[in-house]
Amino acid sequence: MPQNKNALTRYALLDRLLSNHRKAYSIQDLTDYLAKELPNYGQEPVTRRCVEKDILYLEFDSPFDVEFERYKVASPNKSGDGFYQKPCIRYADPSFSIFKKPLSEDERSLLASVLSALGSFKGQPNFEWLDALAQKMHVDQHQEVISMSKNINENSTLLAELFAAISSKAAITIHYHTFTSEEIKTVPLSPYLLKEYNCRWYLLAGPFDSDRVLSFALDRINGFEYAKELTFKPVKDDLTERYEDIIGITYYDDKPVEEIVFWISEASAPYIITKPIHGSMRHLKGSKADILKAKYPSLPPGEFFSIECIENYELIRELTTYGANLIVLAPSHIVEQVASIAAQMNERYRLLTAKNEFGHPS
Repeated sequence: MPQNKNALTRYALLDRLLSNHRKAYSIQDLTDYLAKELPNYGQEPVTRRCVEKDILYLEFDSPFDVEFERYKVASPNKSGDGFYQKPCIRYADPSFSIFKKPLSEDERSLLASVLSALGSFKGQPNFEWLDALAQKMHVDQHQEVISMSKNINENSTLLAELFAAISSKAAITIHYHTFTSEEIKTVPLSPYLLKEYNCRWYLLAGPFDSDRVLSFALDRINGFEYAKELTFKPVKDDLTERYEDIIGITYYDDKPVEEIVFWISEASAPYIITKPIHGSMRHLKGSKADILKAKYPSLPPGEFFSIECIENYELIRELTTYGANLIVLAPSHIVEQVASIAAQMNERYRLLTAKNEFGHPS
């Protein structure tokens, strides 16, 4: 197999033309093209015979598994008098390239699982390419090997339409109502990102009167239209980095990143180690753990952890989901919020128990 730089450069240049099914190229056309392009790479033009050898190598001796199609097209004679049948060559598959590695069966099965997870988009406007891709990859012939949650909002048409608006960087006007009111508000926005959290989809977008980034739950958006009179305003911050500082979707520009320290029971510690509450979570060991054990001697055996993020509703809710298996130790204002929720739960259970209202549903 030729390994020199000159041969690899020729293969790369020939690959451009051989994969082009919109034009017909003969061996002479390929030779003329190389004569024009090779000097740009510090190489001398090559002969037609050299190109013929390159084609034979690609077809029979290379590891690229190339399949050529040879055909003829009517081409005018140089004299301008009549036509002749010009012999041409190209890849049999227009999508083929020697630089594209074919998918393995494992990769095809994984892609089938991913396309299945996106199945709720199939047939939706602006997502026709999903159907075409599924057909091309013969997804229906591959058994799923990974089961993925299909956390797609019921109004998948809206999701697809917003996807198109974001992709085209178009200003829009949404019609939205909050969780606490059915009053519909009209809000002009620059849409930036569709983000999923806890089985609900949100639109992250910027208003035109400030540099803030707002979030709108898709199940509260009644519809939208393109605002052709407005110019899309790009987002100033990296939204990926922005949401690394929080749990969930609610972001407060005026709140700092804080260190939250908490204790986890022995039973729950293995679970939380393998499924961290936040990407910044650290397992506190050694002297740090000894100091905390001495400071909180009433705590049963367990482990200590910390996370660094901005306080929001989702953070407090996450910290309370573990019940008595998670105790927040700092900072004090978050301790108070979690303790208040625990006290309310305790009081409501106490009243239900006192009134003997527990029992099997009829």
